[in-house]
This record gives sequence, C-alpha cells and structure tokens, in this order.
Amino acid sequence: MRQWMGIVANRFEFKCAVCSVCDGRGCIGQMPGMGGVNNNKNFKLNFEGWKKLRQKAVSDGTIKSILSIPVETSAVRAGPVTGAVQNIGFEKEEYFYLPYFSAARYGDIGLCVGDGYPDYKLHYGLDAVRKLQKAEPDLKAAVFLKPYPNEKLFDRIEAARDVAEIIGNDIDSYNIETMRNLVQLEKKTPARISEIRKKISVPYALKGIFCKEDIELVKEVKPDIAFISNHGGRIDTREGSTAEFLAEYGKEIKKYCGEIWVDGGVRTRHDIQTALFYGASQVIIARPFVAALVSDGIGGMIKKIDEIILGEIID
Repeated sequence: MRQWMGIVANRFEFKCAVCSVCDGRGCIGQMPGMGGVNNNKNFKLNFEGWKKLRQKAVSDGTIKSILSIPVETSAVRAGPVTGAVQNIGFEKEEYFYLPYFSAARYGDIGLCVGDGYPDYKLHYGLDAVRKLQKAEPDLKAAVFLKPYPNEKLFDRIEAARDVAEIIGNDIDSYNIETMRNLVQLEKKTPARISEIRKKISVPYALKGIFCKEDIELVKEVKPDIAFISNHGGRIDTREGSTAEFLAEYGKEIKKYCGEIWVDGGVRTRHDIQTALFYGASQVIIARPFVAALVSDGIGGMIKKIDEIILGEIID
C-alpha cells in the first residue's frame, strides 16, 4: 500500500478548497460538491457547536471533565462518503475508496461504507474493504444503506454481508430532495425496519437522528445504534448543530438504544472529547479527512488523523 501514499495529491481538479479550517466558509453553494444547503448554515453550526458546548462547560465547571476524557482510535471512524466524482472531483468514482479506507486503517480508525446512486458507488466501497481484508482478514465496516424499498435493500444487505459489522439505514437521505427524486426512497416505519432487522445478524443502526420525529422512531424501534447526523449540513429538516442536539437529547435517546454515534463539524481532539462527554460512543469524521486526502494523498490523511486524535490541532 505504500506506493499509494501520494497517489491522490495533485492528480485531478478537486472541488475541496482545502481551507486551513474546515468551517463551511470555503464551499458555499457547492451542491453537489463539498458544501451544504442554505449557504452552509448547518455545516457552519455543526462546526461551531462543539466550541459552544465547551464554552458552556467553562461556565458550569465541567470543562476539566471533558478535557480529561481519553481519546482512543477505536472511538473514531472515517465517515461514509460517496459521490467521489460529483462531490469531490475525482476523475473516476473508483479512484477514491481504496486510498480513503487505506489511510483510515493506517491511522488505526474504523470504516464506514456509504451507499449511493448509481449502485456501483456502494459496490466500489465494499470492494475496497475486501481488498484491505487480504491484509486484515478480520476487517469489517459499518455499512449505511439508503432507505430504498425493503425489497431492494435486502439485495444490498446480501451484497454487504461479508463486509458489514453493522448495517444501518441512512434515513436522513430521504430528506435530500435531489436524491429522493433520482431514485425511489421511502420513509422508514417501525414495521419496515422490523423486516430489515430480521434479515441481518449484526447490529442495526439508524443514521440521521436530528429532529423530534426521529427520536420517536428511536423509541419505537430501539436500534442498536442511534446515529445523530444532519448529513454534514446537507439536509434542512431543522436548523441547528449535531452537537447541541446530542447535548439536549442524548440522555433521552440513550434510554432506547445501545450506543449513540455522532458526526458533524468534528475537527479536533477537544471536539471528540466533547462528543464522548455527552454520551457518544463513536465519533465519525469525513470532510477533514477528504480534504487532507485530496491535498496531500494518503500520507496527508494519515497525518490529519494523528493531528486530530493526538490533539495537535488547536481550537
């Protein structure tokens, strides 16, 4: 794999501006691209949310507790990313997945495989994990599938069976109008989710918990994992940050699931510690890793992982 350490850098015309701080100000209007909806409103709020929680912690005296939490690589995963051509600017979709996952594994963090349209986006991600399994036979990933009708989902579950340690539904993607209009997606009900869980033998995750309606769904289906996410600020079901949502509703959600995962605006070790303090078990990061990959190759992404987890990036 070492021959790939710099293969990504300077090869294509990437869309990411590689800002010194990935705060949502450099990619406004990029949809498709690296940006979000509403002039990156929630993207920016996600980034700011973790700092606001720490400012509050200074006032209420809990900041020392937050900053004393150890951060292990096992608590961090590379987020589910697809659309390498449309959103990132790769020449071909398949060029993205193996470098991205390879860097994550060199950095000793977990993997998330995403789903997309056309179907090859899912299969390129799965195939990249299979290639890494040749060196790491026990390697698995969390696989997040779009909320297709269950009949189509069952085929995707079968395709992912040898790769998936967790199967999840990306329920927030139903709220991306362009995606919903491009392919047939459905709003998942408890009954439909029950059908899905009968088809899998691994933990089940609900990804995209970001409004009170989603909390009610968690209460009904009691997933193994409730994944708080607003799709990186790319949906607009409500205005706000995943940080404030976790802080406000995390304790309530935890009563009805095994674990809480969260993504959105995580950029530093302090952000990870803040998420863990408020009840997250796993913290998912994508944009900073993608930016490092396209600017400095696999080696750059590995460095970024180390910088974030070891606390070399100061906020």
